[in-house]
Amino acid sequence: MTRILICLLSGLSLVLGLVADHVNAKTIDQLLQQRLSYMKDVAAHKWYHNLPIEDPKREIVVLKHASLQGLKYGIRIESSEHFFQLQIDAAKEIQHYWFDRWNDKPDLKPGVVPDLKNEIRPALIEWGNQITRALSEQRSSKPASISVEGLSTETANRLLNATQIIDKYPNQLTQVLGAGILRVGTTGDYAPFSYLSKGSQGGRYEGIDIDLARDLAQSLQVELVWVETSWPRLMTDLSSGGFDIGMSGISINLDRQRTAFFSLPYHVGGKTAIIRCDDKDQFRSLADIDKAGIRIVVNPGGTNQKFVTGSIRNAEVRVHPDNRTIFSEIANDHADVMITDAIEVQLQSANDSTLCPAMPGKTFTYPQKGYLLPQDTVWKEYINTWLSLRIEEGIVKEIFASHLGPNH
Repeated sequence: MTRILICLLSGLSLVLGLVADHVNAKTIDQLLQQRLSYMKDVAAHKWYHNLPIEDPKREIVVLKHASLQGLKYGIRIESSEHFFQLQIDAAKEIQHYWFDRWNDKPDLKPGVVPDLKNEIRPALIEWGNQITRALSEQRSSKPASISVEGLSTETANRLLNATQIIDKYPNQLTQVLGAGILRVGTTGDYAPFSYLSKGSQGGRYEGIDIDLARDLAQSLQVELVWVETSWPRLMTDLSSGGFDIGMSGISINLDRQRTAFFSLPYHVGGKTAIIRCDDKDQFRSLADIDKAGIRIVVNPGGTNQKFVTGSIRNAEVRVHPDNRTIFSEIANDHADVMITDAIEVQLQSANDSTLCPAMPGKTFTYPQKGYLLPQDTVWKEYINTWLSLRIEEGIVKEIFASHLGPNH
């Protein structure tokens, strides 16, 4: 099964931000005209560098990206591919126009050639994303017109007509099956549920939820696509359509339940403290932890930080941004305590002999783990049916044991 890791673009924020500032109020025809207006610059780059206009490999990349973007808004894969293929055809028509003109009259050749990779493509990607969002909105009338030098009226009309036949999936389950893709949002920083291991061939997701995600994709007979998310932006990524299901040891709580659905629970745990083993006689209760001079470290954006914010009044609290290295802060005496889920305390104390649970067998809370879902009852029914079967068949227990040992 092909595995794709979708990472959010970060290095191009300035260029994309400038583009985004100008697109919010634009109509679909204005967005299309703006994106196609870049084709003169694309043509200039190719003309000066003796590159062909036709680039089949790049077209595949563009269509793949457009299809995945479309899934955020429930647009059928076929609709996205059809529309953006027409847009590619329009782009090539404009480029051919400028090639012919410069070849006939070299004195008209462009004097400035923008950088294709670092200037033009980032802007094209953002305009394309905005076009996809606009396509997902219902319209009662055909967009007005597109007027770009080198674009024929026939091609422009064909593209505008295509905006009126965009089709959407009726529900999330139909989308997953129809697209043949299951997009799983995961943080990759929360062992034993989801962690990104480092290797010579790059990172690979591992963990309890990773194994169960593979099983879910197999049950659906679709391709598994990993979507990188984080605890601070978990709910935003879900609400924006970034993934079909969140699988990362996510705690069920009322705040999340207000804007999302959860599967039935597959694990029950609780918040507890992990400390250096040398300090095990110092911390026997939450009151022992919440004292002046005690250094608590916490990861941002999730239920750990929420618990610490609501329960700690006197101890010093420091946010550590990387959950993959946070436990070394305690081991290296840069912090005294971390409060997290008991299953993570169990795993980390087993992996590092210098770390111990502060109160073995005791927890401050009683949270359940579930899978985070968009508010779609058809999709939730499928997930619950799949999960209940895997629990009854003992598969969930087997996967937990494979990562924690038989006595978890």
